[in-house]
Amino acid sequence: MKSIVGQPIKSVTELADGWANTAYCIVLSDGTPLVLKVAPAKDKPLMRCEQNNMRTEVEALRLVAKSANVPVPRVLSYDPSCSLVPCEYFIMEYIQGTPLNKIKASLSEEELAAVQEEIGVYNKRINTIQGETFGLLGRPERGRMTWKEVFHSMIEGVLADGEEIGVVFPESYGEIRRQMLRHFDALDEVKVPYLVHWDLWEGNVFIQDGKVSGIIDFERAFWGDPLIEFFFGRFGASPAFERGYGRSITTEGEQRRRLLYNLYLDLILVIECEFRKYTDQKHIAWTYENFKTGFEQLVTRF
Repeated sequence: MKSIVGQPIKSVTELADGWANTAYCIVLSDGTPLVLKVAPAKDKPLMRCEQNNMRTEVEALRLVAKSANVPVPRVLSYDPSCSLVPCEYFIMEYIQGTPLNKIKASLSEEELAAVQEEIGVYNKRINTIQGETFGLLGRPERGRMTWKEVFHSMIEGVLADGEEIGVVFPESYGEIRRQMLRHFDALDEVKVPYLVHWDLWEGNVFIQDGKVSGIIDFERAFWGDPLIEFFFGRFGASPAFERGYGRSITTEGEQRRRLLYNLYLDLILVIECEFRKYTDQKHIAWTYENFKTGFEQLVTRF
């Protein structure tokens, strides 16, 4: 690839923060920066929840750009044919700014609260996009399932990944399933599918001049319950976010659903270590301690 949109390429730099997809910053001859994202090779081991992520991200970005006033990069080109290169890829606008997780420590309490409130506003706008069915974007085979059925399928996919690759938890897989199923009736409260980013954590929020300049990485988006969003969870909850979003978790049903959603993420954090061949023993130990916390809360709170 020597040119894009008729412009010669001046430079290419890999952006190393991602995992499943590989991203590059491409600077054109006129100085315009763009981002190229390339899907992983077909033989790369991925968790079930990471498969077909590029198609999901492109579809979600286009939906948000069309339907919500949210600063997301515009998709300029998408090629799923694998004819030019042996992988899917797409090209999008470059977002100016710095990920929030890299500058959070330098912000005052007031500055951080202002950013969190703004994230809440944008997250709410994403979650107001209504779908026709629950489930993953681009997966019509799941179109007639309830949210409880879809979330059950998501949980089973993660647990199957763990079982197949040999991840051992402090609790048996059967006990994890049993304890989660105790709370599944709370999922019946969710009647309407809304667009969920799900991976909207601080690393995917760009900040420039104290404001949110962009939200990226919609590759795990799906139609579901907005309360599964990261900033309603154990790691990201804050009064400022809830103020911007316009709601908090109050009822018993909402609290029980959130315990399920917390443990879903806890399971992924442990299992992905094996898929990604992490060697940082401190991080691996942290994921297990985090799982223990989430599992204990699920078992004891209700």
